[in-house]
Amino acid sequence: MSNDVSTVVGHANGGSDDQHVVLGKLTSPYGVKGWLWVYSYTSPIDGILDYPEWVLRYAGRIETWQIRQGRRHGKGLVVSLDGVTSRDQAEKLVGAEVLLPKQALPELAPGDYYWHQLEGLQVVTVQGIVLGHVNYLFETGANDVMVVVADAESIDDRERLLPFLPDQVVLNVDLDAGIMMVDWDPEF
Repeated sequence: MSNDVSTVVGHANGGSDDQHVVLGKLTSPYGVKGWLWVYSYTSPIDGILDYPEWVLRYAGRIETWQIRQGRRHGKGLVVSLDGVTSRDQAEKLVGAEVLLPKQALPELAPGDYYWHQLEGLQVVTVQGIVLGHVNYLFETGANDVMVVVADAESIDDRERLLPFLPDQVVLNVDLDAGIMMVDWDPEF
């Protein structure tokens, strides 16, 4: 089934598995009462706080934690988790990835996609030339950018950066077939 493309939602980034998407990570303790700095991949960044229960992947295990409080602080986010009341406890969680079960993600409008849905799609030009597959996406401020890497079926071994511009560059996304059709000159 083909879908016309309208937008891509940068709601999750990198490190996804079959059951979860990575929403962010805990980067360092904040203060002495167990709060932690959070690096969020959601857009807007405080969207990660919309989920009162987080699944954390750290130290080789996966555990569920409840958010006691969370807020913006300067240009970043800080969070307090139930049961974490000291800096020492917070330090043990530094580096943990914040996961969300994929089935907990809100439904999107037709033509909207989460980044994890686009990662791995084969990228084919309107002329039928295979450029490779979407490795990951990132934000630039003006628009999202797809990093397309070569694979066994691609025309060459180049890595390409393609803007995610619906109806201009990205013409069609077929999740079932695993293909994204683009209007892109292979020489770029």
